[in-house]
Amino acid sequence: MNFRRTDLSVRERAADLLTQLTPDERLAMLHQAMPAIERLGVAESRTGAEALHGVAWLGTATVFPQPVGMAATWDPELVEAIGEVAATELRAKRAENPLVSLNAWAPVVNTLRHPQWGRNEEGYSEDPHLTGQLGCAYAQGLRGRHERVWKTVPALKHFLAYSNETDRSATSSEMSLRTLHEEELPAFRPAIEQQTAGSMMLAYNRVNGTPAHTQPELVAEARSWTDGSLAIVSDAGAPTFMVTIQGAQPDGVHAAAALVRSGMDSFTDNDADAGPTIAHLTAALEQGLLSREDIDRAAARILEMRIRTGEFDADDPHAGIGADAIDAPDARALAREAAGRSVVVLRNDAGLLPLAEPQRIAVVGPLADAVLTDWYSGTPPYAVGIASGLRARYPDAAVTVETGADTIRLRAADGHDVVASADGAEVAAIGAASSGEEALFDVTDWGDGLLTLRSHASGRLLTGGAWPMKADAERVGGWVVQESFCRHEHADGTWSLLHLGSGRWVRVSRDVGLLLAEGVTLDDAARFDVETVRSGSDAVAAAAASADVVVVAVGNDPHLAGRETADRPHLFLPEAFVGIWRTAQQANTNTLLTIVSSYPYVLGEADAAASVVWSSHGGQELGNGIADVLSGDREPTGRLAQSWPADPAQAGDLFDYDTLRQQATYRHQPDPYAFAFGHGLTYSSVAYASITATAAVSAPEPTHRHAALGEPGDVQVAVTVANDGDRPAEELVQVYALAPSTLPLPAPRRLLVAYRRVRLEPGERRDVALSFDVARLAVWDDALRVDEAPQDWLHEGALRVQPGTYVLAAGPSADELPVSAELTVHAAS
Repeated sequence: MNFRRTDLSVRERAADLLTQLTPDERLAMLHQAMPAIERLGVAESRTGAEALHGVAWLGTATVFPQPVGMAATWDPELVEAIGEVAATELRAKRAENPLVSLNAWAPVVNTLRHPQWGRNEEGYSEDPHLTGQLGCAYAQGLRGRHERVWKTVPALKHFLAYSNETDRSATSSEMSLRTLHEEELPAFRPAIEQQTAGSMMLAYNRVNGTPAHTQPELVAEARSWTDGSLAIVSDAGAPTFMVTIQGAQPDGVHAAAALVRSGMDSFTDNDADAGPTIAHLTAALEQGLLSREDIDRAAARILEMRIRTGEFDADDPHAGIGADAIDAPDARALAREAAGRSVVVLRNDAGLLPLAEPQRIAVVGPLADAVLTDWYSGTPPYAVGIASGLRARYPDAAVTVETGADTIRLRAADGHDVVASADGAEVAAIGAASSGEEALFDVTDWGDGLLTLRSHASGRLLTGGAWPMKADAERVGGWVVQESFCRHEHADGTWSLLHLGSGRWVRVSRDVGLLLAEGVTLDDAARFDVETVRSGSDAVAAAAASADVVVVAVGNDPHLAGRETADRPHLFLPEAFVGIWRTAQQANTNTLLTIVSSYPYVLGEADAAASVVWSSHGGQELGNGIADVLSGDREPTGRLAQSWPADPAQAGDLFDYDTLRQQATYRHQPDPYAFAFGHGLTYSSVAYASITATAAVSAPEPTHRHAALGEPGDVQVAVTVANDGDRPAEELVQVYALAPSTLPLPAPRRLLVAYRRVRLEPGERRDVALSFDVARLAVWDDALRVDEAPQDWLHEGALRVQPGTYVLAAGPSADELPVSAELTVHAAS
């Protein structure tokens, strides 16, 4: 059996194994659930395991910051280390269950063009090249550094032009060739070109009217970037959606044929039931819509992916990874480092940070001591909230927690109070008026009328997902959230509650008084008198007034108001959170607004805050990471990889992917952002003294390849920076190219071409050397042709660098570039 010979190439081994499979066995390789082939010793197998920021959906695993937080570190080596832990723990899960796939469905390299997109938390940056660099680093960690055997095979998501969640399988992302080649393909190319990714998942949406799953030229383009194999998998349910939602194919048979002919290799459809997919493929063969050669090509690529993981090797170097590799001490330490490194100090006008040695700390807001996980998180082995992190850092201080939630009593029309049983298994409007805690609920307002209600007695959330209703949920979660409600306030002040997961109104059953989420109309809904037993606002004010410093901890729950399947309703910080900040600020001017969120906000009134810090949902070490930065134990290193708009209009249209036309993202926006791309403060004072650069270079020949960020090149830059403060500073020196306005083809107003992290001691002055390939300046020209390019619509044009005098400017963000030099680009000789 040559497929077990490690001295042969992956391609040769896969070809040998393919010849030993029957036609039906080859066909079976095309579904996500692949059966065992016992006579060959080939085990049952699956494609796909989630590992976006640590292993997800498989129980306990190390949970790292969300990718948008990882990107704020601007540190590819750190991001690779996180990916390596995820890969190790995925191997550990496979040691427990052989059906755990080593095809890791990560990273997501869709660029974050619009902060209102629901899946903002899954991406890295609005800049496609920074996205590509960091995605490549995470994929490298997942792949591992062994030359032959991959620890996992990463699959880049989601190809192509995907991110709006509203009608995501129906909408079409309109892609000019300029947008495609300048802002889409560069995010995917580095990981494929450097062979850190060996797989790719297609996107739900349509591209220029055609389903992204059936764009053969685009798939062929991605495969042309590597000499290795690239296995293409569908997104879950997408083959069926081609018929049911998109109407692009008349039936499943034609859809299956179109998908395989377009270059897709694996059907993620009907979960583990391969029956429908195999039936459709078989019928497509019988009808002449597919050939056996089409099936063989797809099956071979899936086999190549499996061979890469050492599945058939007697000497798999990763085979010794066992279940005990989960939650290793080094993983805990890395989680804390990543959480701290990703914290961004947005504003420190009052000099509140770093904190002195406060004796009384008030931590207020819904995220005061909560660690929230998102849809693609694992189950953390432990979780440290912000208040807990501050208690550990300041053991002699009194740390008070107030969530800002109102504690209320709900009374039904018959005068009976709504009560929750001790175990939360029953919630009913029964008995006379009660003074016990079982009749009290803590109500958190997440904005726009979105509420969660937590039993004051048990601490568990009310859920409408059971019949009758219960108060037994540990957290908000699930594909369809069952713990969220919308309040309708009647003219007389009574409330009715709409259960958002089912779209049904809460009513009270007759006689026994059980609460049921089954009212069809508002007329069916129960009306509750609401008594506020304890005001959350008053509690916040009291805690703030008695503290030396107040940390206002607000942000989103990743399962609410923006997530996969749901775009955000707007960009503003919810009024409920602004109100908590306002209350704290009025009681104590030493107030720090700490935002923990999956995305940027427009702060509205809270933009008056003198001290603002941001973190993504930072995983199990969130609280320690934030405390490390607030205390000054860790110098701030986080920098935004996504701009925070000053006004929602700066973000552009939710469905328009052409950033040039909309003047969106830092590349094209003419007006200053509230907090710009690259922004983040140190606790010192770093001055940019000067910049020198290569004076002139020649433009390269037109091409279809955009130079990647981080590639050294022919333009040399030296930026002189000095730490004028009395603390060390971790500075991110950024260099941008500013194109002349006279160029014939529109170019970005500013473009990140290089960056470098430096640590400066107090009083230190340093010349920071950077370089980049002049091809980074290329823009798409529809009028050009490259002789060796394929003759299809995708290559009707080329990337070229326009001659002219560019400005190279350096500084701490895209909006603050104090030093500059000129670079003259001559026409290609």
